[in-house]
Amino acid sequence: MSIVTKRTPVRARSAWKPADFATPDAYSFTLTDAHLAAFDAAIAANRRAGRNTEDLTARDFALDSIAGDVAAWRDEVLRGRGFLLLRELPRDRYTTDDLGMLFFGLGTHFGRAVSQSSMGDRLGHVVDVGGKDRRERAYRNSRELTLHTDRADIVGMLCIRKATEGGRSGYASAHTIYNEILASRPELLEPLFAGFPYHRRGEEATGEPAITPYRVPVLSESEGAMSVVWLRAYIEMAAKELATPLTEEEQAALDYFDEVGRRPDVQLNFMLEPGQMIFFNNCTMLHNRTSFEDDPDPARKRHLLRLWLMLDGVRPLTAEVHAYKGTRGIVGHEGTTTYYRGNAI
Repeated sequence: MSIVTKRTPVRARSAWKPADFATPDAYSFTLTDAHLAAFDAAIAANRRAGRNTEDLTARDFALDSIAGDVAAWRDEVLRGRGFLLLRELPRDRYTTDDLGMLFFGLGTHFGRAVSQSSMGDRLGHVVDVGGKDRRERAYRNSRELTLHTDRADIVGMLCIRKATEGGRSGYASAHTIYNEILASRPELLEPLFAGFPYHRRGEEATGEPAITPYRVPVLSESEGAMSVVWLRAYIEMAAKELATPLTEEEQAALDYFDEVGRRPDVQLNFMLEPGQMIFFNNCTMLHNRTSFEDDPDPARKRHLLRLWLMLDGVRPLTAEVHAYKGTRGIVGHEGTTTYYRGNAI
């Protein structure tokens, strides 16, 4: 029997529930002509300079005229409720390439962009190339995605086109999930803080083992900041490949964490519409997506842009969480794809 550590609830805006938001206005910011003018000027300056989108820095993509708003947006993501929806970005004002530069450039004011897959993509294109094939990376198929976190500190998404049907996003506060477990099943917190080995699904760096040689905590605390890492499929893949089945207590903890996160009073759901972008704290929040069906016309297929952003020490993390996330995201390898060909699935 595990020893239950005395823990206290998280009392902060990051421990939110959907009921805290009377309308989407409560978590949204509507862009104005002043913001669009700042984006336009930054895009034009970098086009004149001949810079590539993925080479941009915050200094290159200067937003001095709206610096106060940008700082407030970042603060909301890092120290507030953990997410912000930016809306009313006119789709007919920008080409797809311009949207990529705008999104990446704005992202540099939140954190440092890193590679999101073995392809080395720092500006990720969320499009369906694998259909329902579960061996294809989640952001490149159309299957339902359960609640999870990514290997980054902040995640950004911008919608260019939504699907014909489905593709609705869901978000949950890890701090709220923790509080709910603490109040009802506190003994199940201990396996979550102890952590689990994680499978890297074929995307480990050269010389790195396929499975973490250390346990990655689902929930962890460092300098008073509670963070989350959650990708249950990778926990189960590691257990299968290591031939070390999860204990009954571990299984119960994972099941209950899942169950609480799916509750309608815990999970916030909405469709990310074209011209909307969201930045959220991947250390305090989980996200998911319903399955979707695309238009048969390739020009009308669902298309989102994604950023994985690192904070480089701004947020304290335990050694195990830092080791798991690394500093470079998923290291790119020339000629590789996002398709998993291993056995642990």
